[in-house]
Amino acid sequence: MESIGKYFIFLRSLFTNRESFQTYVGLVIDECVKVGIHSIILIAIVSIFMGAVTTIQTAYNLVSPLIPNYVIAEVVRDMVLLELAPTIIAIIFAGKVGSNIAGELGTMRITEQIDALEVMGLNSTSYLVLPKVVATLLMYPMLVVLSAFLSLWGGYVAADFTGVITTQEYIQGIRNQLNEFMVLFAMIKAYVFAFLISSISSYMGYYTTGGALEVGKASTSAVTNSVIAVLCADYLLAQLLAEYLTQY
Repeated sequence: MESIGKYFIFLRSLFTNRESFQTYVGLVIDECVKVGIHSIILIAIVSIFMGAVTTIQTAYNLVSPLIPNYVIAEVVRDMVLLELAPTIIAIIFAGKVGSNIAGELGTMRITEQIDALEVMGLNSTSYLVLPKVVATLLMYPMLVVLSAFLSLWGGYVAADFTGVITTQEYIQGIRNQLNEFMVLFAMIKAYVFAFLISSISSYMGYYTTGGALEVGKASTSAVTNSVIAVLCADYLLAQLLAEYLTQY
């Protein structure tokens, strides 16, 4: 409970004694490059193979003369939009970006760079952490959209390459009875996960104590706690919002 309270106090400090808007613009752009642009290749590779594997496995598990082949693509589409793109990518994102954020802030803490900012009269949490949180909120939903597109494209390529279903049936299934709320649901998940990963990783790195060994431990704790928070939030969002899928 002490850590939870300290975490919320940490979040409140992000919005006190802030710098000018112009200061944050440059910082946010730099963080967007590190958080988003540098993650595209990894996200793309994972997404393509994720869609391809899901298509093949779904095809081999829905072998029935009573089930049309285009249902395979429907199942893949729903899995990608509801779970694979926002949640699986969040776990990968936490491992890559979350550990980097915690390591960067942890290094700044043990080398007393954060203390130097405080001596200069700056709110170090707002100056260092807020741009990271804002950049993650901007870039991660875009990565989720990219992941969903590439996953569906990977499924299309797998269907064409293996012949488990025809490409016409795959496209028919992607288009058949699309529930638009699933896209909104995926975006809600993306924003929640982005905030959790960036804020928890920043918190772990900011309060690092000790030396280089503790920086590594902080990075590991950041990934572990971020993943647990993402999975808990995924369950809660499913409980709160999934019931609306049948109403749209």
